[in-house]
Amino acid sequence: MLEVLGEANTVALIGLVGGIALGLAARVGRFCTLGAIEDLLYGSDDRRMRMWVLAIAVAIIGTHAAIAFGLFDSTTSAYLDRVWNPVGTIMGGLLFGYGMALCGSCGYGALARLGGGDLRSFVIVTVIGLSAYFVMSGPLAPVRVWLFPVEEGATSPQSIPQLADAFGISSTLAGLSLGLLLFGLALVWQRQPLTLSQMLWAMVVGLAVVSGWLGTYWVATTGFAAEPIETHTFAAPIGDTIFYGMTASGNTLSFSVGSVVGVVFGAAVGSYSKGHFRWEACEDPRELKRQLMGAAVMGAGAILAVGCTVGQGISAFSLLAYSAPVTFVAIFIGAAFGLRQLITGFQPAQ
Repeated sequence: MLEVLGEANTVALIGLVGGIALGLAARVGRFCTLGAIEDLLYGSDDRRMRMWVLAIAVAIIGTHAAIAFGLFDSTTSAYLDRVWNPVGTIMGGLLFGYGMALCGSCGYGALARLGGGDLRSFVIVTVIGLSAYFVMSGPLAPVRVWLFPVEEGATSPQSIPQLADAFGISSTLAGLSLGLLLFGLALVWQRQPLTLSQMLWAMVVGLAVVSGWLGTYWVATTGFAAEPIETHTFAAPIGDTIFYGMTASGNTLSFSVGSVVGVVFGAAVGSYSKGHFRWEACEDPRELKRQLMGAAVMGAGAILAVGCTVGQGISAFSLLAYSAPVTFVAIFIGAAFGLRQLITGFQPAQ
C-alpha cells in the first residue's frame, strides 16, 4: 500500500476510514458528547454518557492490547511526549466546554451536523478551525506559550500506566485492567439499559480511535517519510483541512484531512440512510452570534487543553494520560455552566 499510495496518502486514507465510522456513529448511533451531558443534567438519562464511557473503555483496551503485541508505542504520541501542564488543561477544558454549550455541539458534532445538511455548522466549523490556528500558531501563539509553556520530550511519567511501570507494575496490565473496569461500569452501573445499537456504536467510536493509533504508527515505522503518530481529534485538524483546501497544489494530504472529510462524508451517508438529511440555515441572528462566539472560544480552548471531547476525551484517554480525566471533568463543568446560562440568560428573538 505504501509503495502505491505513499505515506501521506496512506495516513489520509486511514483517517478517512476512521472518520467515516465516527460520522456514522454520530448520525446513526446518536453519539454526541454535549447531548450526553444534556441528557444527564436535564433529562435524567445517563445512556449517552455511558456510551461515551464505553467508547473510552474500548479505546483503552484496544490501545493497550496493541501495545502488548508490539503494534504501538504510546510514548511516541504527542499526549505523552510532552510534560503535562495542568493549568492549561483546566483552562482549556473549561473554555471548550463553555463554547461547546454556546455552539450546541463540539467540533466533531458540528462536522456531523454539516454532513446532515446544517449550513450553520459550516460557519461554526470554519470559525473553530481558524480560532484553533489563531492560538496554536497565529498571533496569539506567543501569548499561549508564555502563559502555558509546553516542555517537549517528557522524561517523567505522563500517564497512569507509565506511573504504574515506575512502581514495578506492568503498564499493559494496568491499562487493560482500568479499561475493563470502565467497560464493566458502563454496562452494569446504569439507570436505563443500553440498547445493542448504542453499545455497538460506542464500540465503533473507540475502535476508530485505536485504528488511528495503529495505522499512523505502522506508516511511521514502515515508511521512510516522518509521518506523525496521531489519531482522531477535531480542532486543529479542522484548521489543517481548511489550510489544505487553500494550498493543495503545494501541500500533501494528512491523517487530519482524511479524518475531518471522513466525518462529514460518514454523517451524510448516515443522514441519508435514516431519511434525516435536510438543508438548514440560521433564522435567528442572535443565535448565530452566540454560536460563532462559542466556536471561537471552543477552538482556543481545544489548543490550550491539547484536545477536544474526542482528542482528550477519548484519544488521550485511550493512553490513560494524566490530562484526559482532568480535561473530561473540566469540559463537563464548562458545558454545565454554559447550558445553565443558556437556560437562564438567553431568550429567542421575538
